[in-house]
Amino acid sequence: MTDYVADFRAHGYAIVRGFFSPAEVAAIGAAMDQVYAEGVAHGRSFRHGNLFYTVRPGPDGAPHVPMVQWPSYHVALLNQTRLDPRWATLLEPLIGRDIKQIINQLHWKLPDRSGDFAWHQDAKSRRPAEAYRNLGSSYVQTGLAIDPHTPESGAMRFIPRSHGAGPLDLDTSVEVLGTEMNDDALVAAGIDPASVVDLVLDPGDVAIWNP
Repeated sequence: MTDYVADFRAHGYAIVRGFFSPAEVAAIGAAMDQVYAEGVAHGRSFRHGNLFYTVRPGPDGAPHVPMVQWPSYHVALLNQTRLDPRWATLLEPLIGRDIKQIINQLHWKLPDRSGDFAWHQDAKSRRPAEAYRNLGSSYVQTGLAIDPHTPESGAMRFIPRSHGAGPLDLDTSVEVLGTEMNDDALVAAGIDPASVVDLVLDPGDVAIWNP
C-alpha cells in the first residue's frame, strides 16, 4: 500500500484497491439504502443537528437524495465504519496520528451527472481559513466506493497535479452541489480540460485526495 503515498504527493490524489472486503461493502451498502429511504420519506431536505438530508427532485420528478451529512450519528454500522482503525493506518503517513474527522457524508451520484458538483476544490468549504492552518498538508479527503464508480455511473473527475497550484480561481458564484460541471470554468482558471481524468473505482476501493 506504500505507493499511494507517492501518488498522493505527486498527483494530488491516489487510489487504494480493496480497502474494504465485498462482505463489508455489502453491509455498508445496506445501511446506505436505509439512509436513502429515510431521505425519500422526508420528501424534502431535512436537518436534525448535524444530520442533514439533501433531497431534490430527480430526473423523473421523484425525490432524489444526492447527499446525507453525518448519517453516522444514528446508524451504528456507519459509525463503526468511519471509526475503523484501518483509516488511521492509511492516513498516518500523510497527516500523522492525531486525526479528527470534520465531515462525514454519503453520496448517491446520477449517471448523467445532473446531481453532481460543479468544478471546485474542497478547500473552498474549509472555512474560516484561519481554522485550517497548513490545510494542504494537514487535511485529506477520503472516499469509499460502494458501487462501481465509473464515467457511466457519474464518477468524480480530477485534475492531476492541480494541487500544486494552490487555490484556483474557479467560479464560485453558483452553488457547487447540484450544478453540472462546466469545462469553461477550467479554461477561465487556466486549466486544460484535456488534463481531466475520471476516477474509476471498484466496490471497496478508497480514493484519497488533496483539498
